[in-house]
Amino acid sequence: MKIFIACDMEGITGITNWNQVESTHAEYPRFRKLMTADVNAAILGAFEAGADQVVVADGHDTGTNILVEELDPRARINSSNSSPFSMVQGIQDGADGVFFIGYHARAGSKHAILDHTWSSLRVHNLWLNGELTGEYGLNGALCGYFGAPVIMLSGDQTTCKQASDCLGPIEVAVVKRATSRFSAELLPPETTHQMICEAAARAVTRLRKGDAPKPYRLSEPVTVRLEFTSSNMADGASLLPGSTRLDGRTIEVTLPNMEEAYLAFKAAISLAGR
Repeated sequence: MKIFIACDMEGITGITNWNQVESTHAEYPRFRKLMTADVNAAILGAFEAGADQVVVADGHDTGTNILVEELDPRARINSSNSSPFSMVQGIQDGADGVFFIGYHARAGSKHAILDHTWSSLRVHNLWLNGELTGEYGLNGALCGYFGAPVIMLSGDQTTCKQASDCLGPIEVAVVKRATSRFSAELLPPETTHQMICEAAARAVTRLRKGDAPKPYRLSEPVTVRLEFTSSNMADGASLLPGSTRLDGRTIEVTLPNMEEAYLAFKAAISLAGR
């Protein structure tokens, strides 16, 4: 059984502000260790419950956050997000189930640590086939396109609720209780790592029993609507072939399937600039 682990950083144990997730800040080395430890807890739970292969994708910023020298040696890792599928690079090779570790809520959420959708500077809102969503939905839909169900997620309470509403009855590990965008009631790593390990094991056990959520697969064609934070960003993104400008800050484009929609989304973000 192959488990694919896609990880981000904002939902990792102990994190409450941007300084902790930015590589130029003195706090970052400390929290990339915690990120690695959260991922290792998920790997441990997966193997304990019967997985025989685990592949990790480092999905935060440059995709070079996890300390490979401290990663569980049973796992493999896709590093650097310049790859085609960025946060879920490797899912195209197939998986029986997917974990989202360290995820955050969509942009504009209440009581959600560092809420944003892909780019806190550029993206105001994202809709897929008319449904407002976040990175859990975007990445979950691509996993579903390749036949892999998301079965487990860790993050704050708002992220866990949004992802469960979108993806189905997944196993969750609420590693912090957000009280604002930059504050939360935290749990120590010893506690959260046990929670993550146990949630991962439950998820794999359910998958083996046929009781896990089904792959999150969008109906085709797939329509991506992007609302940017400023009109000049939509000016750039509207250069995407096939896109339609809906208003000053919003574009929309329809693609045959989720793979092409994902790549179009990335292209639009790039065209938007800063």
